[in-house]
Amino acid sequence: MNQVKLFIELTRLKKPIGYMLLFWPCAWGLTLAYDFSKDLNIYFYYLFLFFSGSVLMRSAGCIVNDIFDKEFDSKVYRTKNRPVASGKISIKLATVYSAVLCLMALVVLLNFNLFTIILALGSMPLAFTYPLMKRFTYWPQLFLGITFNYGLILGWTSIYGEISFIPILFYIGAIFWTLGYDTIYGYQDIKDDEIIGVKSTSIKFKNNPKIFISLCYSFFFISLIILGILMNYKIFYFISLIITFFHLMIYQIKNLDAGNASQCLQKFKSNNFLGLIIVINVLNVWIHLKKYGVINVLLLRKNFLNVLYVFLVIFLYV
Repeated sequence: MNQVKLFIELTRLKKPIGYMLLFWPCAWGLTLAYDFSKDLNIYFYYLFLFFSGSVLMRSAGCIVNDIFDKEFDSKVYRTKNRPVASGKISIKLATVYSAVLCLMALVVLLNFNLFTIILALGSMPLAFTYPLMKRFTYWPQLFLGITFNYGLILGWTSIYGEISFIPILFYIGAIFWTLGYDTIYGYQDIKDDEIIGVKSTSIKFKNNPKIFISLCYSFFFISLIILGILMNYKIFYFISLIITFFHLMIYQIKNLDAGNASQCLQKFKSNNFLGLIIVINVLNVWIHLKKYGVINVLLLRKNFLNVLYVFLVIFLYV
């Protein structure tokens, strides 16, 4: 039983914000590509696969991160009691756990089309070398953004079997989203990180965090606007972006106190809500498309409510 508790602690399964931030871009890409006038079985099946893959890969990533950062973690107050850093779990056993989780994630991945499988495997080197970036550059959050939002492209290709400009644009915007929220997250450890020599955007922009994070979120918000234009979304999509704007620019930034660790964590976690809001924005588009007849519109609305219910369950559960 003690090993089970240590495994849960090692993989951060009790801290779902990590795998949810990995899952939401997958859901965005899948929802953007899917035709909701059709049966939802494939959509829900792929959504389940992406959710499972997010949990598995994030858990494996946490273990790899702890192995690489064992010495650093032991010197940081917030992380010194992690299983690997404290010696409760050996590096050998942690490596075995990570390998098993990766194999399970591979089984999930093999359910997608070949193009999606190849793209996903191509991202693995970056996913497992990200923890090393903080040793060499002040931009590890950028590499995290590239890795964490890769699922957005995979969500799109899982339906179309090919890539296009639209998901790439959305992906680039989402990278800036991660760059912003993980900079906020990094302020929890900034004092310890400076002492031990760890680099981050939190340290690089410690004198003007609001300006940097505002720029990151502005690029993300602009990408959402351009997305709506390219997808020919109606006016209600752009109106609904007001909620996204207020959450990013007002709630997260206006009263940000980078010296308050608990506040930084709270604002970081709130991005789970933002992930839900954006997927609802994209979903809601489908029930307003005029190209469908009355029967299809009714089906779209029914499908919308079914999908919305699933997302709300996921959001409330975590």
